[in-house]
Amino acid sequence: MGLSDHVRLGVVTRWVTPELVAEVLEKCRVRDKKPGALPAGFMVYFTLALALFQQDSYDDAAEQLVGSIRELSGSIPNKSSFTRARRRLGPLVLEAVFRELADPLAPVGLEGSFYRGMRLAAVDGFVLDAPDTPANRAAFGGPVKNGQPAGFPQVRVVTLTECGTHAQIDAAVGGFNGGERELAITLATSASKMLVIMDRGFPGVELWKAYLGFGAHLLIRARSPVAHRPVEYVPDGTYLGRMNLGGQKGAHPGGVLVRVIEYRVDGGEVVRLLTDLLDPVAYPAAELAELYHARWEAESAFRQIKTFQRGPVEVLRSGDPDLVRQEVWAHLVVHHCLTRVIMCLADDNGINPDRVSFVKVLKHTRRSVVRQCADTPKKIKKFLAVLAAKVRRKLDNGARRLREADRHLKRPDSKYSSKLSYRINTRDRQPTRRITAKAITLHTAIVQ
Repeated sequence: MGLSDHVRLGVVTRWVTPELVAEVLEKCRVRDKKPGALPAGFMVYFTLALALFQQDSYDDAAEQLVGSIRELSGSIPNKSSFTRARRRLGPLVLEAVFRELADPLAPVGLEGSFYRGMRLAAVDGFVLDAPDTPANRAAFGGPVKNGQPAGFPQVRVVTLTECGTHAQIDAAVGGFNGGERELAITLATSASKMLVIMDRGFPGVELWKAYLGFGAHLLIRARSPVAHRPVEYVPDGTYLGRMNLGGQKGAHPGGVLVRVIEYRVDGGEVVRLLTDLLDPVAYPAAELAELYHARWEAESAFRQIKTFQRGPVEVLRSGDPDLVRQEVWAHLVVHHCLTRVIMCLADDNGINPDRVSFVKVLKHTRRSVVRQCADTPKKIKKFLAVLAAKVRRKLDNGARRLREADRHLKRPDSKYSSKLSYRINTRDRQPTRRITAKAITLHTAIVQ
């Protein structure tokens, strides 16, 4: 056993254990072949450290990881050595680590996590900027303006997120030019017995059949042309309609029967929801309309990854597509472990996990790596006990309040935009403010 076998990743090691790393490496058939090279087990922890310390360079992240091991801290390899070792490791190992860890975390009874016996989850996607190399551009694509590349290549990530905890249950990684719906279909196998909420970019017959085929239920917002012709009116004012494949007639047998719920929020535009929960007594329309807004919990989880964990406006560090995928899976692993820390703290203090500050948990987790104060099960338990004692004093954000803020363009196409557009987009932005609960009014279908 070499000194590198003693490297750990602070409190994250409670879940990414050396035994798990060894098991995944064996399953992926990744073995150390070259004596003296950076070991694969060490590189798993190093790649996770790159995600945890996104703003740090390779050598800075390495120093954070091995700083407490005097024999290693004085002989850190150069960047090219780490890059070659990352290529040998590949993306599949980090993906396998994520899949070993990614389970639902909400205990039965946790507020906002279940609806009539079904676990609540949301499917949505986000993009991350990758370095503008020819390989990344060819593999992932990116925004185009006037036929020319505009901005960085972007990798697309679609996740199945547990609404009550922000834990990622499953994920799929693709390119900017690929659709979210196609990636979302691959997540259906993980959604059994869940009520899955999606936005209006996702409805489709193939997706619908995939999720129902694996025992999931759906609540999806839809655009006005989808299933707009009533097939049968339901006593509560909703109606049954048929969603068909593109270009097919309404009576085509390839479609699916859905229940359509329409409502307004504070008298605004009509929101249309599609669901396979057809019984109006067992699943009241008013409850489903209110429940749809739990989809925003996925957006909150994405904010944790993109803004706090990765850092605002940060570009991923990898110039090779395989390393970009490896880096994305590392971010998902780290986020899942941070969510588990939050769940432990919430359970120890008897509070909802919504109240635990993600930012401060992230900072304390980084400190646990720098100090290596949680590299054994005993030390991990002690670290979490100390952290739990700080929850009510420092980490508790208090009960979640209703919030609202106007939407503005956060990243204009050019930093040299006119002073007028800059002022409109940023300086006049109103701060987030407290609001009263919104009124949801069902839009009753008219029986012909």
